[in-house]
Amino acid sequence: MKIAIYGQYYQNSTEPIIRDIFVFLAQNNVSMVIESEFLEMLHEKGLITKDYMTFTAQEGLDSSYDMLISIGGDGTILRAITLVRDSGVPILGINAGRLGFLATVQKDHIESFLKFILEKRYKTSERTLICLHTDPPIEELAINFALNEISVSRKETTSMITIETHLNDELLTSYWADGLIVATPTGSTGYSLSCGGPILMPAVSSFAITPIAPHNLNARPLVIPDDTVITMKVSGRENQYLVSLDSRTITVPNDSVLTVRKNPFKVKMVEIPDETFLKTLRSKLLWGEDKRN
Repeated sequence: MKIAIYGQYYQNSTEPIIRDIFVFLAQNNVSMVIESEFLEMLHEKGLITKDYMTFTAQEGLDSSYDMLISIGGDGTILRAITLVRDSGVPILGINAGRLGFLATVQKDHIESFLKFILEKRYKTSERTLICLHTDPPIEELAINFALNEISVSRKETTSMITIETHLNDELLTSYWADGLIVATPTGSTGYSLSCGGPILMPAVSSFAITPIAPHNLNARPLVIPDDTVITMKVSGRENQYLVSLDSRTITVPNDSVLTVRKNPFKVKMVEIPDETFLKTLRSKLLWGEDKRN
């Protein structure tokens, strides 16, 4: 088995996790290939001394890998998809962060879950990505897809922006707000949820459009089919605004036209037995914790 490893370092939470993973995989003769910057950091911290084969963020992964293990939080997984891209390599998220909707493996159960992996007693779920094209093109947009959401927001101003939004070339509305989020089902439990958006099951073929602090209180989140082409044009007091693709942010001039649609390829997430989406919802959102029910 050939496993790629990528992660973030948090001194108090990831050191024992990293040690446990490397010891377990080494004991089971698993071939490990480490992302180059992550390996450099592990050497600097003295967590490991051995040299490993590496890969870089620029080259990404190919289909020869059985899996990518992501060590960190959900933000680490969002960066990990830019390594996996269209290779079809499934991602297993090991949670060293706080909430962890995507990184579902908790540190107390790492060894038991890794045994499931070695025994191939796991399933994968395909997650829809969303992509962005701009007119005119923007050079910074080398990686134009996102797992969670694509969002538009104001920049360097306290004034709201106007986001003229079309669905399949038909006018939806002009949102007057701090911004607008287009979220995938995976991203519906992230930024969109915090702005009042709906939760979508991962297998649902839909996107959620959620305004950020809209001026008009009747501007509500909207669920649309994921084959819809969304076109946006932004105007405001400033000449530029921000567009975020998950954790990657670019600056866009006001005269640009943004086109958002379903990405041609999907990514695969590893699902461990008994760690279902509904169980994660109950655990992370504390559903059922009210003893009056």
